[in-house]
Amino acid sequence: MKTILLLAGRSTRFWPLSEKTMFPICGKAILEHQIDRLLDGGCSDIILVGGAHNLEEAQTLFPDLPVVEQEDLNLGMRGAVLSVLPNIGDEPVLVVSGNDVIEPSAYRSLIESESNAILAQRVDKYFPGGYLSTDNERITGIVEKPGEGNEPSDLVNIVAHVHRDPKALLDALQHVDESRDDGYEQALATLFVSHKYKVIPYEGGWQAVKYPWHLLSLLPVLLPERAKPVIHKTATIHPTAVIDGPVVIDENVKVMPHAVIRGPCYIGPNSIVANNALVRDSSVGRDCVVGYNTEVKGSILHSHVWTHMGYVGDSVIGRNVCFGGGSITANFRLDEQTISSVVNEEPIDSGLTKLGTIVGDDCRLGIQVGIGPGVKIGSGTFISSGSQVNKDIHNRQFARMKEGVLQVSDNRSEAPDPTGREQYRRGVDGDK
Repeated sequence: MKTILLLAGRSTRFWPLSEKTMFPICGKAILEHQIDRLLDGGCSDIILVGGAHNLEEAQTLFPDLPVVEQEDLNLGMRGAVLSVLPNIGDEPVLVVSGNDVIEPSAYRSLIESESNAILAQRVDKYFPGGYLSTDNERITGIVEKPGEGNEPSDLVNIVAHVHRDPKALLDALQHVDESRDDGYEQALATLFVSHKYKVIPYEGGWQAVKYPWHLLSLLPVLLPERAKPVIHKTATIHPTAVIDGPVVIDENVKVMPHAVIRGPCYIGPNSIVANNALVRDSSVGRDCVVGYNTEVKGSILHSHVWTHMGYVGDSVIGRNVCFGGGSITANFRLDEQTISSVVNEEPIDSGLTKLGTIVGDDCRLGIQVGIGPGVKIGSGTFISSGSQVNKDIHNRQFARMKEGVLQVSDNRSEAPDPTGREQYRRGVDGDK
């Protein structure tokens, strides 16, 4: 059986972060975690289907896997499957979304089903996805985002689908209403009439990655897997530092006096956890500095992220981002309700009562900057000292306070290349 792993989405809902499948958590890109799970689940013949925006990076990570480019990304999932299916022949296929992180056992159950099969999970509250209608085990229909109260069942479709007759799938995909954007679901509806598709109920862990805050829900799923206590032989841990619980400390990491790392945690290569810093329940990428007296809690730092005397809580930080001394991310509403974030001009409830900030690549924050819960900051943005940020800021902006009001204009400066900081890394006191 061939496994078609779909990666071609543009990740527009993932702003201000870029390509979601390449974002690193616990030392690996999400794509690497996905491939590991597929292999553990018995999927050995994997084809990557991506777009021009991510295939080169995917090939770098997996040079031995075949790749196929989806040239017209406007065709969505239907276009991705059509890009590869004509060359499959009669061999059964497993279609998998790169956005759905599930357990290896789910793939094994699909492969062992010996029938056309779709993985589904029962939900007790509305999920904005596809819902299946069934007659006993046989699937009779699929409704995409029916709206709360209109669900045909409590079974939500997970994009892990076995098609035993790929030619029938190809024919169905070629005969859909192309004016609609649900071509793959239309093809499924056709196949449900002519072929028997069995629902495979799944009760294990599942995290769909659509919005950037979904990475925070994915973090505890991946941390236990990586965070078996390991300290690389090249790491330097001061005798007064405290390493508590399952923590992975990678090569050339420095942990300074009186720092505390409370697991599960991952600290990436060449990173520094400075004097009096606290890191807990987090993934810190390579070449980062958790500076003096900083706390990083429940967060994901990409790489080349620098902090000093601050707090980063329940946040996702992109590459090459600097926090000035005293900068704080708020992560909790005063009324303790769930936190919303604006996506495509529409407020989306994150479902989280604790959500800090999402910061894109190449950003600079001055000293004593405060950022409200759920606020997103676009790539290449600079924020002046003392600013209070309570709304999203688009890419390449300069924000500053003037007469108590946050004013935003175009940013004319470029963030420095983060690789020129080795002089600090050779220091011993962890002070920024």
